[in-house]
Amino acid sequence: MSSPLPHGAHTVVERRRRHTLFFLEWANRQRPVHLDTDIDMTRILEHREQARADGLRYSYVTYLLHAAGRALARHPEANAVMAAGWPSRWRAPRIVRFRSVTAKLALDRPVDGERAVLSALLPGLEQASLHEIQQQVDRYRGEDAARLPEFKGVRMLGRLPLPVGRAAFGAALRDARKRPGVFGTVSVSSLGHGAVDGFHSAGGTAVTLCAGRVAQRPVVGADGTIVAAPVMRLGLTFDHRVIDGGTAADLLTDLHHTMEAFDDGSRGHAPAAHTRGADRHHGTGRELAGSQS
Repeated sequence: MSSPLPHGAHTVVERRRRHTLFFLEWANRQRPVHLDTDIDMTRILEHREQARADGLRYSYVTYLLHAAGRALARHPEANAVMAAGWPSRWRAPRIVRFRSVTAKLALDRPVDGERAVLSALLPGLEQASLHEIQQQVDRYRGEDAARLPEFKGVRMLGRLPLPVGRAAFGAALRDARKRPGVFGTVSVSSLGHGAVDGFHSAGGTAVTLCAGRVAQRPVVGADGTIVAAPVMRLGLTFDHRVIDGGTAADLLTDLHHTMEAFDDGSRGHAPAAHTRGADRHHGTGRELAGSQS
């Protein structure tokens, strides 16, 4: 016989977050390691303010997505996934790398009147302009985002019997080559709207990027003086099964310089497929599709 609930307590059949619970069970296989860096957002704020004066609005996460697409294109070994199943003495590990960068952007949106996390996919980030990325972000941030056709699978998982839903979730992720259309190739999350300086999460991809708030902080200037600057802490979690610390550190360094030296590649607000950070670091860095190691 179950114990009676305390006065005022009640149980809830959790359906709106069922996809998140299935994901956590699946992501438990990852071996996450965490890195972080502080990014001087001065150049980005200047661009953002100029765009606003021209009647355009760009969110901080849009700049991060823009930089992530370029940086991952220069580090294709990090734009990859581990194939399903653990390696054993009889089976070598398999890693699948992708030509194109697809972000899985975590969004806090209402589902059936309550808050839940929805994961929106933004493909082709290595070529998308800042304006194109912002248009996609705005679409997913709408009040009716949960009703979009892209989230049909999430709604279905909440209605299926628990064992069936768990099996359906696992089946969707079984073929690693199709993972970009289900889970993306990089996970991006931001809690910058609150008083959160930094955080880490493992988003099921080889690399997860976590952005905190932008706040005025003391930094050392070029002449050695201490000045105030807008700084954002960027966390990077990597799956050690897929890449090693040196690769992850190189990627984070590339992201750091790309964002601090932000250049949309145009005189207006339709950015080209390169940034100043790309010139400073690894050339064009072509990706490899479907390669396995």
